[in-house]
Amino acid sequence: MTDHKKIEEAVRLFLEGIGEDPEREGLIDTPGRIARMCEELYGGMDADVSEHLSRTFSVDSSEMVIERDITFYSTCEHHILPFFGKAHIAYVPDGKVVGLSKLARTVEVFARRLQLQEQLTGQIADALMEFMQPKGALVMIEAEHMCMTMRGIKKPGSRTVTIARRGVFESDPELEERFFRMMGGR
Repeated sequence: MTDHKKIEEAVRLFLEGIGEDPEREGLIDTPGRIARMCEELYGGMDADVSEHLSRTFSVDSSEMVIERDITFYSTCEHHILPFFGKAHIAYVPDGKVVGLSKLARTVEVFARRLQLQEQLTGQIADALMEFMQPKGALVMIEAEHMCMTMRGIKKPGSRTVTIARRGVFESDPELEERFFRMMGGR
């Protein structure tokens, strides 16, 4: 649960710290706006991913399922700056699947927390394995980090790619190759 009062106090102190006047017309309502924004941006802190992955449907197939190009926005825990991109999820069912929107919702739950991209990738893969119990899961995330584009090294357009493999994706390199072929050779 976000604590609006604490966030508003922190924003006022921040504004003073950078030399601004938190009482000037353009900033007077900013602490409240930031507090409300935090509810949305960090709503994953209170969300339970099992809520999205526990409703499954029986299937006879054990063919790979891929949901690609899931847009997400997250916040780097090191600089409190955004990173954003696409998540691609593959899994091999073991008798059950979830609705495709549930995969995107799973990405959102973890993305709406202070994060590291490497951690985000693994959390999604681990949640799929825990709650869906597939034969395997693979999560690939491609993201641009504002801490590299607007500050520091200042290299806009550079993308970081992370991959988490679980189950049969760890033991069957041909399955992983098939995933990449289906992704268009990324």
